Amino acid sequence: MNINPVIHFEMPAEDKKRMASFYTNVFGWKTQQLGEEMGNYVVVTTTESNERGRPKHPGAINGGFFQKTADKSSHHPVVVIQVDDIQEHMKNVQQAGGKVLDPPVDIPGVGLYVSFFDTEGNRVCMLQPRM
Repeated sequence: MNINPVIHFEMPAEDKKRMASFYTNVFGWKTQQLGEEMGNYVVVTTTESNERGRPKHPGAINGGFFQKTADKSSHHPVVVIQVDDIQEHMKNVQQAGGKVLDPPVDIPGVGLYVSFFDTEGNRVCMLQPRM
């Protein structure tokens, strides 16, 4: 079995501008607010990236901020795991006792993305990048 790496993190925010300002001022992270077509997501750059947007330094990852909602599962940070076949891994999640939350979403220019709960109730995401 291949090892699938954690490639991204996501953190909830009640006020994404305030949160972006905090992480920029404290850690020097760069943020980019996306538009409504991308759910007003905030992309976070924590490390130098190459021309494909991938971190240049092994072990480093970038991330983003999403809107916190009334849904309790949106109140905690999430890690995103890269997979080569999202449909296969969705089946694997279910067979291992996890629960896939929704059908995969196609993020333009990024790839297929889906959230799931593991056996301990942690919300985790998978991304099949567009290569």
